[in-house]
Amino acid sequence: MTVDELDTRILRLLLEQPRTSVREYARLLGVARGTLQARLDRLERDGVITGTAPALSPAALGHPVLAFVHIEVTQGHLDEVGDALAAVPEIVEAFSITGGGDLLTRVVARDNAHLEDVVQKLISLPGVVRTRTEIALRERVPHRLLPLVESIGRAAGPDPRRPRDHGL
Repeated sequence: MTVDELDTRILRLLLEQPRTSVREYARLLGVARGTLQARLDRLERDGVITGTAPALSPAALGHPVLAFVHIEVTQGHLDEVGDALAAVPEIVEAFSITGGGDLLTRVVARDNAHLEDVVQKLISLPGVVRTRTEIALRERVPHRLLPLVESIGRAAGPDPRRPRDHGL
């Protein structure tokens, strides 16, 4: 999918001001509400926009420990282990990977003892051969997409159908 300059401006607003109305976004962008809605619909349909839920903090929910657990799986059991991981509430993300291990999980816990309990639960899953855990000490770059969106927008160049806007 091609993201043009207007798409980039829309995505920037969605990221910077997620609780603003469509009408207000249209006003800020200087486009018709129908144009904006059509763009939003296309961005959702194309999978660029994947949700509108609020971002939650595991730490504020009482789970300040963040760890990455690499899981090695018995050959042929990746799907079963992946399905079993979905039943562990402390796993907030899981990916099949290449390299050292078969799965990489992002795990949150109340404290180190709780993390150990979660890891022991993972080790006991049928098909899990071994795990390796790395505890995150400090977040250096928070989850972000705006720099990527802006980079894509710069690469796309200006929309030739619209006059250059020096605002957003």
